[in-house]
Parts: sequence; C-alpha cells; structure tokens
Amino acid sequence: MKIMLVDDSKTMRNIQKAVLAQLGHSDIVEACDGQDALSKVQAAKPDLLLVDWNMPNMDGLSFVKAFRQTNKATPIIMVTTEAEKGRVIEAIKAGVNNYVVKPFTPDLLSQRIQETLAKKAASAA
Repeated sequence: MKIMLVDDSKTMRNIQKAVLAQLGHSDIVEACDGQDALSKVQAAKPDLLLVDWNMPNMDGLSFVKAFRQTNKATPIIMVTTEAEKGRVIEAIKAGVNNYVVKPFTPDLLSQRIQETLAKKAASAA
C-alpha cells in the first residue's frame, strides 16, 4: 500500500513515517504542502493520504477540495492540531474520511488508518 504524507513539518512527516513503518508500511511519498501534493499525487497514485491542515502555499483543506474534484475514492485522513468540532465537520464535508488530532499516539494513528481502510473495503464490496 502506498501512502502520501502531506505536512510542512519534516519532523511530523518523520514521526508519521516511523509509525507507518511499525505498521508495516514502507511505500511512502512525501509532500511539504498542498501544492506540492497536487503536483505529485497523480503520478504517485497513493492508496491513502495523511494530510495536515495548516501549511503554507496551499493548506490541507484546499488540497482536499482540489483533490476531490478528480478523485472521490482515495481515502484521506486529516492529521492536524485543529480539534474544534466545526473544523472537523468542515473537513468531512470537503471529503476527508477520518480525522486525527495532534499530538497523537502511534496506536491512535494506527487505529484511524485501519478504520479508514476497513470502511473503504466495505464500501467497495
């Protein structure tokens, strides 16, 4: 499974990569903001995206909206410090499949990834 990490923080991408490695995922593509992700996502064809909200150039919500114009199926998990209920609802309306609030534990990220992929598998069946 290929996973795209979209976060302007190299440290946060490294933390996510470490958690994903523990879960057995090593096929990872990184992007430093929404624009970078949009330029890479077509060629990368990830099976899952982990997207930060607050980034320069293009934030995560704008990226999700742009990506959903052409791709409705690939699951997206928003990984962000934005915990306010209104923001969560806004992200879900934009097309996010799940939500993780930073700071998170490896167990929580793992759980959200498994939930998201299980939902995708159920909807594809």
